[in-house]
Amino acid sequence: MAVRAVSLVRRTGAIMLLAPQARGNGLPPGREMGEDDAMPDLLWDDVKNLFDPEMEGCLPDVFVRGTNADDWQAVLDLIPAQGWWSEYAEGRAVMPLPSAGRILSRSPDAECPQLRVRPVPDMEAIFRFLSDEEIDFDVDLRELQGQERLDLLCGFLRTIGRHLGKPVVMSPEGSYGTEMLRYEPGADRVVLLI
Repeated sequence: MAVRAVSLVRRTGAIMLLAPQARGNGLPPGREMGEDDAMPDLLWDDVKNLFDPEMEGCLPDVFVRGTNADDWQAVLDLIPAQGWWSEYAEGRAVMPLPSAGRILSRSPDAECPQLRVRPVPDMEAIFRFLSDEEIDFDVDLRELQGQERLDLLCGFLRTIGRHLGKPVVMSPEGSYGTEMLRYEPGADRVVLLI
């Protein structure tokens, strides 16, 4: 019988037991989505005005630029690996999730499919397959109020960005050129840009 080592980690005055192996979330050993070793990526007080649905719109645009069908497939593979709930639909028809190659090669006059993903209950991301050159999805600011929910969003963006090794950018709804925040692979953090 194999014995797993367990380490003690001091975090904000509390001691937690963490197993050193990966825990199925795509993060380094002992880390959970939305967690950081020192402090949150962003503080709610610094960003709460940007997360006001009345001021910025409810559905900010989130995207990864410079992608291809392999990157899309990597995201599709990440969803079940993380244990995230998902639902794929073409028009009103819900169906099993096909490969990224099949989705992206649909005819130009076909309806744009969408993939709803819930990394945690009450937090949904809606992916739209507009192009293989950019992974595009929306999140709902009404579901992202307060520090705990902000940490979950940062963890979600970080998990996708780490998996792809690319920046993940969030812009206000309909303001593609204005970047609010971005996961930076080199820093391995979500940073505020405004």
